[in-house]
Amino acid sequence: MNNLFKRFSVILALVVATVFAPVSMAHDDATDHTHAATEGQVWAQLKAGATGETTSHGQFHNQPINTYDLRVLELRSDLLAPALMAALFGMIIIFVLFIKVNGISKLHGGFSGKMVYRWSKFDVSIHWLGAIPCLLLILTGLTLLAGRFFFQPYIGEGFWAALVYGAKQVHDIMAIPFMIGWALMTVLWAKNQLPKLYDLKWMMVVGGYINFGPFKGKHPDAGFANAGEKLWFWAFAVFGLVISASGMLLLFPNLFEPSRTLSLIALILHSVSAIIITAFSIVHIFMATVMSEGGMECMVSGYCDENWASQHHNLWFDEIKENGTLKYKD
Repeated sequence: MNNLFKRFSVILALVVATVFAPVSMAHDDATDHTHAATEGQVWAQLKAGATGETTSHGQFHNQPINTYDLRVLELRSDLLAPALMAALFGMIIIFVLFIKVNGISKLHGGFSGKMVYRWSKFDVSIHWLGAIPCLLLILTGLTLLAGRFFFQPYIGEGFWAALVYGAKQVHDIMAIPFMIGWALMTVLWAKNQLPKLYDLKWMMVVGGYINFGPFKGKHPDAGFANAGEKLWFWAFAVFGLVISASGMLLLFPNLFEPSRTLSLIALILHSVSAIIITAFSIVHIFMATVMSEGGMECMVSGYCDENWASQHHNLWFDEIKENGTLKYKD
């Protein structure tokens, strides 16, 4: 009798489970659909600009989500990162090949041994105040912008994390002296960088740096700054302003409290300006150190060889001889 009762109880339990299981599953399914619908509604509301509550007092404190166009981020990874790599390494490769084919611009009369005063010690100081941070910003910026696409896959995670952290610290610290140097150079040197008609002739013969064909032996007129230097100066002045302004927004967000969209725009402008300044910087470095024999001395001692002044900046050299401001190094 007891065995019969136990069997009956088991059968009854199975029947109850079979009958009510679909009801329970239907209830759970309905709950899941309701939960999903609620999440969808919340997400739609957030994308539509719904606001919330927070203890923050910032301008956009009640905006819980940013709805900017994600294609801007793709632009940064797909175009700007490779462009910065090309601006640095591409320009270096181009100049190395050019020098191998063309050679450098030598002084036709050799070094005279007479050193002409060209830059003050203060000018030399502010040049390096801007130049050294600029080089460090280029290298660290390359790591921050393009490193995860071109470097990270080939190094260990620990080393990559340390590299990015170090690059970020150096980038932030070097930003301030760079901006000071940029401001001083832009204000103090602008008067000698104004374009002149003879600058067009300089451009037409590529400054006399080509050692073959119809350009060979050409030495166009140039004042204190030649046309190439003027082009570099104004590129540095304009894009240095953009990179400084955008950099301040990114470096001190709590001070300026930019919107998320403005921060993203600043990041893009910062990257574009960095690409342009990087390309010009490589040209400038090669022209000063390799292409122009005797050119580097100008920003080391502030003096240049007399033959260098006569060959590359003849109008300026003639002017200081005529007005009595020509000074030689003792």
